[in-house]
Amino acid sequence: MRRQHRLVLLASASVAVMGSAVIGGARLAIAETGSPDAAGFISLQGENSSISSAKVTDRYYTNGIHVGWTSPEGYAPALAGFGRTMIGEGAQRVSVSIDQQIYTPYDTASTNPAKSDRPYAGVLLANFTQSVETATSRGALSLAVGILGPSALGEEVQNGFHDLIGQKGNKGWKTQLKDEAVFGLSSQRVWRVPVGSVLGFEADAVPGLAASLGTLRIAVEGGINLRVGSGLDRDFGAPRIRALGGGDAFRGSDGVGWYVFAGVGGQAVARDVTLNGNTFRDATRSVKLDPLVGQAQGGAAILMFGTRLTYTQVVQTQEFKHQKGGLHQFGSLALSVRF
Repeated sequence: MRRQHRLVLLASASVAVMGSAVIGGARLAIAETGSPDAAGFISLQGENSSISSAKVTDRYYTNGIHVGWTSPEGYAPALAGFGRTMIGEGAQRVSVSIDQQIYTPYDTASTNPAKSDRPYAGVLLANFTQSVETATSRGALSLAVGILGPSALGEEVQNGFHDLIGQKGNKGWKTQLKDEAVFGLSSQRVWRVPVGSVLGFEADAVPGLAASLGTLRIAVEGGINLRVGSGLDRDFGAPRIRALGGGDAFRGSDGVGWYVFAGVGGQAVARDVTLNGNTFRDATRSVKLDPLVGQAQGGAAILMFGTRLTYTQVVQTQEFKHQKGGLHQFGSLALSVRF
């Protein structure tokens, strides 16, 4: 319990510190990123554990879907001033997205998986994000609201897709976590740090910090990616659905941009509703989470013709006690289109 209290305080402090840090760097603002970008974005992203070198593929964080819209720079709805107060001035955008996340146990063949295995869970969220960019940093503040449980349609999406491709469905969905409203407030900041060139190509480092509070998750996260390619100043790295990433937007250019990247990171987790079980309802399944989670990732991105396509492969240490199967792996494919 004391460890959870310390992590809650750390997450709260991280949200405040990152807000202050962005404000401190706000003097770079729009003037250094060039003219405001008049383009908006439509984004589509999928993450799936079937993209893996492991023998068992449909397990743990098994699928994520993200569909989003991001405004042009300078878009300022009525509540945008609150976001600027929290994360500072800069080239401002707002984003709205619908995300679904699906979690399953290691044993998906049993109608009643072991109580020590990860619970079945579906999460369906609406996300509202305020972001600001300077020449060297990106800050974001997000509010997620939605539903955990059968109403999130995890079973229908997963087993419906299995039916479509001729595979057997996962059998234990009757044991999934119960319906419950969930919410989360998160803040993140990434920096772009040029480090010279590698074999004649641009190179940079993209460190970042993130923190989350709410019934969804209480956690802090940090990491760094190293990138090599061309046109690195057009974005802040590949996006991720449920983790620290570079966001859906990128700056336009007539030329082709590309990069490859690799990085490491870690999370300190006080609570995760998909592991700890329902917050406000009894008789739910749960497992004891591992408070420290490490990960490594690598991938590539290409930017051309007003689109950006990125692929990320993630390898992650265990998220809960007695987790089977070694390192967990999944792939993430994301497409953003300017309009």
